Amino acid sequence: MEQKGVQLDRKTFSCSICLDLLKDPVALPCGHNYCMECIKVHWNKEDEKETYSCPQCMKTFIPRPVLDKNTMLAALVEELKKTGLQAAPADHCYAGPEDVACDVCTGRKLKAVKSCLFCLASYCEKHLQPHYDAATFKKHKLVNPSKKLQENICSRHDEVMKMFCRTDQQIICYLCPVDEHKDHDTVSAAAERTERQRELEGSRGNVQQKIQDRQKDVKLLQQEVEDINQSAEKTLEGNEKLFTQLMSLLQERSRDVKQEVRSQQETQVSRVKELQEKLEQEIAELKRKDAELEQLSHTEDHNEFLHNYPSVSALSEPTDSSSIHIRPLTYFQDVTAAVSEVRDKLQQVLDEEWKKISVSVKEVDVLLSQPEPKTRAGFLRYSQEITLDPNTAYRQMLLSDGNRKATFMNQNQSYSDHPDRFSRCCQVLSRESLTGRCYFEVEMRGEVDVAVAYKNINRTGSLMESVFGFNDKSWSLNCSNNSFRYNNIETPVSGPPPSRVGVYLDHSAGTLSFYSVSETMTLLHRVQTTFTQPLHAGLWFISVENSAEFCKLK
Repeated sequence: MEQKGVQLDRKTFSCSICLDLLKDPVALPCGHNYCMECIKVHWNKEDEKETYSCPQCMKTFIPRPVLDKNTMLAALVEELKKTGLQAAPADHCYAGPEDVACDVCTGRKLKAVKSCLFCLASYCEKHLQPHYDAATFKKHKLVNPSKKLQENICSRHDEVMKMFCRTDQQIICYLCPVDEHKDHDTVSAAAERTERQRELEGSRGNVQQKIQDRQKDVKLLQQEVEDINQSAEKTLEGNEKLFTQLMSLLQERSRDVKQEVRSQQETQVSRVKELQEKLEQEIAELKRKDAELEQLSHTEDHNEFLHNYPSVSALSEPTDSSSIHIRPLTYFQDVTAAVSEVRDKLQQVLDEEWKKISVSVKEVDVLLSQPEPKTRAGFLRYSQEITLDPNTAYRQMLLSDGNRKATFMNQNQSYSDHPDRFSRCCQVLSRESLTGRCYFEVEMRGEVDVAVAYKNINRTGSLMESVFGFNDKSWSLNCSNNSFRYNNIETPVSGPPPSRVGVYLDHSAGTLSFYSVSETMTLLHRVQTTFTQPLHAGLWFISVENSAEFCKLK
């Protein structure tokens, strides 16, 4: 009967959440009692619902009740502990296979609540009490229960390892520097922990910054999805107006363009969302890493800290987000430009120009996940055949080799009058327009400028209006005096004058690059801007008998 009374007392003063005697007891408005920490943890999980319930009677409270320690109940629990009337520990108080057992208990051992780094032993709550009461134990270092206490003993000298050899990156005892670690750089484990702790805090700062960066990237990608859809819709609306003018002749092509734009829209949105999901996963991983680092930073055992630090502090390679560029709503602009050109030339070159429309749709690249090539082989993937337009050639310019080669002659050639012809200087434009990603090479003899320009550049106006590089409609590389010019602003270019120039254009990304082509690709100049129209390749000759040829690359 006495034993039943004892069990009743223990049950009365136990928390129904942790099933142990109440610690800092609090009473809820419904009358049930819990450990303060237990009920706080329970209610923290209910924060999102904004309603808080009693785990026993399920009564709900709004708002969250303020918890105050029940001093009377706490005093009764303490008195119960002193009288020793508690029943035998419940099964959950005994050490299991995964728990650290008390080294003092005989028979069935209780769970250890602390380990002592000085005694190299672990203690349950009862056997730990002398460490709190006796002055002899005041300087002992208590840490959370650990199964690895014996790893702190030097196998060579049978002494506690409290030093760290920086030369060998190894935990050692105070005798090790006498022999095998003689003349090594050694410090106390505590000192090494302090330094590594600073490194850990720096790592945490880096992780937290990466989390913020990735969260910003996710927001940008969310906006990107909206911009792609809006740009696609705007492009399709404009194309519908153009195709209406072509009547029945363009009905079939209209359906084809719509299908390709929709397909590319879906593909690009899918790519954005895929990267967005990857970044969100990386954020979750970084948060997990941050939690590991935080947990490690609170490890009280220096040796355990130093043992785990290298593996925990290592960071996986992050996703490279430097190529993510958010641009104005111009993703499908090239499609509309190509369709407009088809409308003007449809009667003669419908079959040829249709390929250009299809390519323009496929060249929409939201994330710029493919960086600018590094090798000539990489550039050749985007090679485009260039032919010169006789209707734009200066009268003293001779075109040959299938209109790929141009030479500045002393006499006029037999060209008819044409509004597209340059009349103030020896220049010529390509027949093909340049959109998306494309690459071409020019072999030169003499003083020649290699340029790209909008088709509407002036042909008969002043030199400032019509010469490549002297206005805002053309970009020109002077290969003889190593300079680049745009809008009459000249920029020096380093290196010897090239005999062959490679030009790489990423129209959507607004990138224009000039390379000297030899055994390697040497960057001469790169432009980063926003192109508002399709471009055309161009040549400008300074002196007679100079020549240049667009190379066959396929």
